[in-house]
Amino acid sequence: MRTRPTVLYYSPAERPVPDLISAWVEEHPLPLLTLHELEAVETQALRNPPALIIIDADGAGSDGLKLCRSLKEDPYTAIVPVAFVAGGHASDQVRSWFDAGADEVLTPIIAPDEQRSRLGVLLSRTARNVAVHPSTRLPGTTEIERQIRTRLDGGEIFAVCYADLDHFKEFNDRYSYYDGDRVIFILSRILRDVVKGMCPSDGFVGHIGGDDFIMVLPMEMVQEVCSEVIAVFDALIPFQYNAQDRRAGYFFGKDRRGHLHRVPLMTLSIGIVTNERRTYSHPAEVSELATEMKSYAKTLPGSVFVVDRRRDTGQ
Repeated sequence: MRTRPTVLYYSPAERPVPDLISAWVEEHPLPLLTLHELEAVETQALRNPPALIIIDADGAGSDGLKLCRSLKEDPYTAIVPVAFVAGGHASDQVRSWFDAGADEVLTPIIAPDEQRSRLGVLLSRTARNVAVHPSTRLPGTTEIERQIRTRLDGGEIFAVCYADLDHFKEFNDRYSYYDGDRVIFILSRILRDVVKGMCPSDGFVGHIGGDDFIMVLPMEMVQEVCSEVIAVFDALIPFQYNAQDRRAGYFFGKDRRGHLHRVPLMTLSIGIVTNERRTYSHPAEVSELATEMKSYAKTLPGSVFVVDRRRDTGQ
């Protein structure tokens, strides 16, 4: 279950949190989590992205730059604002922090009141960035298109996998929108964790909206990743139902005409297109075919993934 957003403070030297930061956090208020290990910060940012990450620039040194670059290179954590706080001002150092991807650098040349205002702006930016998908915090359609376009322009052989829940509306009708939101969140974490674990450097997960998600994968990883996603999904999703529905494997719901019918437990359909046998000039062409394959997958029973094996005309 999601937890309350935090402010994360990173200081390898285990130095005390500056008074200005402590006072500012208490004003909002937000929980302040202090970590001293770079790996711990990266793990926390992936498990439950904080509202803001503040780095002790003087204590972190090159590790602070490494951490910032790592966070900003991952689309999932890139939306989290990162601020460096330093006890002195050196132009070369400030430039290196911004070059690493920092959203803000606070030094003594900025008055304390202005520093607090700048931190407040970073929080506002976080709220805007996640406004489209507050329950998943996954990149949206703009970043999905950019990921596909980058791979097309780079001549990569890749796959776009369109994942969609089956019987999700009926689940919402029987339970509640809150339970539906939880299911979407669980699916987002399954996709994110599996892709990150199996394709740490070249996999991508985006959230179109509702229960629709996109994975962009290396061609050779499609079978393995999609099989694992479905296995984990099918193992977890029955526990989102009450014991009676879970034992039965279905519940009775009403169709649009008000007639009762059996509604199976939710399954996952994944339609997949690749540029292995087809040539695309624009991400919209990829999106159109991925939607077509997803619709076909939804006609099949159970949780499935299907790959478009067709070729361009003339090949």
